[in-house]
Amino acid sequence: MSEGFTLWFTGLSGAGKSTIANLAAGELRARGHRVEILDGDEVRTNLSKGLGFSKEDRDTNIRRIGYVCNLLARNGVIAISAAISPYREIRDEIRRNHARFFEVYMKCSIEKLSERDVKGLYKKALAGEIKNFTGVSDPYEEPLNAELVLNSGNEKVEESLQKLLRTLEVANYIRNGVVR
Repeated sequence: MSEGFTLWFTGLSGAGKSTIANLAAGELRARGHRVEILDGDEVRTNLSKGLGFSKEDRDTNIRRIGYVCNLLARNGVIAISAAISPYREIRDEIRRNHARFFEVYMKCSIEKLSERDVKGLYKKALAGEIKNFTGVSDPYEEPLNAELVLNSGNEKVEESLQKLLRTLEVANYIRNGVVR
């Protein structure tokens, strides 16, 4: 069985975490890898139902995602997390608990996120209509040592995907389509 790992996407709402995670999952599956995605919104509905958006609840949610990713990864699966995961301390805790962990920071400015926000969430958050909105009225702590930073405000989706796949290959997480 091939060795799994955790591919952890972090970034603000709308930065492209789910988009790149889903494209990467498709590409990795096409290369023969076993892949599971834990999307932040889906986890909140199915695994963390009832949790709010206090720091404690956010930390609990992220720890749950990290735990499931670790279970999957140690069983030969590429476990992909696509959740905001706003607090550096919890992300670093998750990293310490994983044998193989690859963090991708989806960087995008609030201005660019606001421009492409079809739901109008940033507009409402900036107007104070949404409380505890990450990056506006609640903190988002950028990673200090992410294995990869993708600037979704300036890069095309395909460009970001190819950077990710190349970096995973160079870092020996995947090789010639086979998980190392």
